[in-house]
Amino acid sequence: MAGPEGDTYSEHPGPADDVVAEGGFRARLTELLAEVSREALEGEDLEAVLRHIVDCLVRNLPVGIASIILLDDEGTTFIQEVWAGELALSSTDLAPNWPVTIGAAGRCARTGQAQLITDVATDPDYVPGNPAVLSEYLVPIRHRARLHGVLNIETTRADFFDAQARSVFDAIAVQVAGAIHLSRVVAELETANRKLELLSMMDGLTGIANRRCFDQRLAAEWEWLQGEGRELALVLVDADAFKPLNDAHGHLYGDECLRELARICTRFADGPDDLVARFGGEELVLLLPGRDLTAASTLAEWIRREVEAVAMPHTNSQVAPYVTVSAGVSAVRPTKAVSPEHLIDAADRALYAAKAQGRNRVVVRSVV
Repeated sequence: MAGPEGDTYSEHPGPADDVVAEGGFRARLTELLAEVSREALEGEDLEAVLRHIVDCLVRNLPVGIASIILLDDEGTTFIQEVWAGELALSSTDLAPNWPVTIGAAGRCARTGQAQLITDVATDPDYVPGNPAVLSEYLVPIRHRARLHGVLNIETTRADFFDAQARSVFDAIAVQVAGAIHLSRVVAELETANRKLELLSMMDGLTGIANRRCFDQRLAAEWEWLQGEGRELALVLVDADAFKPLNDAHGHLYGDECLRELARICTRFADGPDDLVARFGGEELVLLLPGRDLTAASTLAEWIRREVEAVAMPHTNSQVAPYVTVSAGVSAVRPTKAVSPEHLIDAADRALYAAKAQGRNRVVVRSVV
């Protein structure tokens, strides 16, 4: 079998001669570990990393099958196997997931110790993969206290796994463990970053989007709708007499009223691209891509009536004995001649007019 850089593996010399070849054992080990390390760092995801590693082993060493078998978080079940080799694997009764109570790999995982099988025919736990295989070496893939899986090497040679050959695979298992650990750390960091990004866009009190999220979405929708030639509507919803509500019923009750308003707005803003956000204080905003002034004002009226129907008590309101809202509505077809600020300003002026006209009403205003 040909080795790297044109070296030839002899079928007759001892296994150490196969591994050492002409360059010397330490030189070959250094080269192999460097390549495994490089593959581990350059992989796009964990499966790609593991596939590169097993391909590297088969390409550089006289082994028929190289595989990495990963464990679940509890260490009780094998959940994934990535393999490479010149020998075809015959079908077995093992399902994609199998417990560590089965097979020589399971024994390796259970004991946490490397398993040398010099004659697979005599091993009670060996699960046949190819009839040409004569010997097998299995190494735990462990990073600190965590066992990630098993490195499995199978060969058609009965005398391949001498001390030096085993030391190669022991060292490679350490590299593989580091690669798996690094990949999982990166994945966990990416997940944590996504959660932090999501939290940074969420209002802590109401659970809806915050002003930062609204500003970003408004800019994005404005850019998109310019090319689409569709309208963009905005509804500002403000709780009437909110300070008197807090004074009469307490801030905790006021907070719960805001959460209920957010739930109501979210229920009615049911378009695929609609956004409900806390604009500031007791003011909520609905961003409604693709809706015109009539559709947006109808939705705002539905919200106003639903808030009345819920009838959250408000004993300190001059409008009604329950919580009410006022709403300002505006809409525009985004162009370069106007800006998102014009849309917000029109809705704000409409809301101010609703307050001035007695509250508990919806007022619409076009963007001038």
